[in-house]
Amino acid sequence: MDFNAVDSEMVLFGQTMAYTLYSLSIILVVGWFGRKLTIAEGGVSKVSDRFFYFFVAFLTLLGLSLHLITANTIPWVELDLNRSQIQADKVFEITVADHKFSLPAEKLVIDCHDKVLFDVTSYDLTYGFGLFRQDNSLVLQMQVTPGHKNEILWEFNESGVYSIRSTEYSGPAGYNMIVKDAVEVIGCSN
Repeated sequence: MDFNAVDSEMVLFGQTMAYTLYSLSIILVVGWFGRKLTIAEGGVSKVSDRFFYFFVAFLTLLGLSLHLITANTIPWVELDLNRSQIQADKVFEITVADHKFSLPAEKLVIDCHDKVLFDVTSYDLTYGFGLFRQDNSLVLQMQVTPGHKNEILWEFNESGVYSIRSTEYSGPAGYNMIVKDAVEVIGCSN
């Protein structure tokens, strides 16, 4: 599988399916255990203890496997794990103050497969920094707190035009913190 072709929508769908099935299995175990506890005194459970504990061990292994498998399919994990060895192709220094984003250019243009570092500084409040597709689905986001380093490294593998929005509540004036068509990724063969 080409992990560079995996995007957040695919990851979300896969994780939703896997964790829904896993959660339903756990709910069944809890119900099963509750049923065993409520059997009348002297009654015999139809479920053997050995089978019950085998099922619990199976769910534990399944849960661990889900975490290990999905960790390798999430597009940003490799970037985060190897962050110290990765040199960003482009760095965009963005500031936020008084409920407004200030960008280094009117439109941030990114080439396909560039590793881009968004360095966002807040001068007053805690904001969010989110990049959204044209259909309003989220690509990436981070919390931006004043007095702290707020960076996110991202590799783009899909051409498109993206908007920047605040993803944190920063008071009533923050409802309209949107910079439409602020980022354009070019050169990918979608």
